[in-house]
Amino acid sequence: MSQVDKRIGFFGAGQMCEALAKGFISAGVAKPDLMTATDISEERRNVLSGMGIKTTTSNTEVAQNCDVLFIAVKPNVVGAVLQEVTPFLSPKTLIVSIAAGITLKSLQDGAGGHGRVIRVMPNVATLVGAAAAGMSMGPGCDAEDENTVKQLFDSVGLIHKVDEKLLDAVTGLSGSGPAYIFLMIEGLADGGVRAGLPRDVATSLAAQTVFGASKMVLDTEKHPGVLKDTVCSPGGTTIAGVHSLEKNGVRAAMMDAVVAAAGRATELSKL
Repeated sequence: MSQVDKRIGFFGAGQMCEALAKGFISAGVAKPDLMTATDISEERRNVLSGMGIKTTTSNTEVAQNCDVLFIAVKPNVVGAVLQEVTPFLSPKTLIVSIAAGITLKSLQDGAGGHGRVIRVMPNVATLVGAAAAGMSMGPGCDAEDENTVKQLFDSVGLIHKVDEKLLDAVTGLSGSGPAYIFLMIEGLADGGVRAGLPRDVATSLAAQTVFGASKMVLDTEKHPGVLKDTVCSPGGTTIAGVHSLEKNGVRAAMMDAVVAAAGRATELSKL
């Protein structure tokens, strides 16, 4: 993977910042000596400095010395951070926000009309280098900006560009989705225990089964229904299990979960 020849800054050095920075460095898309992170917590700064990243308590220092600025603070302080650093932005500065619920318009207005803003919705799997993310572009962004963010996030998983109006759907699916899958893994493991397996064996098999099935979908690019049919022999064990799932409305429950979470994301963005 080729290197992003830009200086990268982080406002906020929490777990998501750590995961992104670690992924960028491990994949070779960014060098630690070209990264700077700011945080009020000395403990969090020490974590990042331990990775070879420069740390500071000055937001303006990061804004002045970086080309790509990641907003990785809590949503309620995004406005204050933008107000502080806006005088130090250059026309070429790219702002990338991973703060939930902060719209492109809010980012642009908060940055004094600066249009080179991108909103990204990552998920918790970023922490293990397996992110599923969506991004939306601000009015001042160009193809280079898009490629920069795509290259960075592809190093920690995958990312798709969508219209901003669809980011709530991304939230409902991949943003909240890990919780649905954790619940599914727990249910599969409980079933294994009910069938006689030790708890640790059942949990390991359940998690690996989900991982393997996901990898087959991504690697083969076949429709999940097609892959499902390859496992379901006529009159066999798998079709009996699938029948039970369908009878209990599992497919509809998953669809309802995504729609409910997306709807809640829309509600929260209007508060």
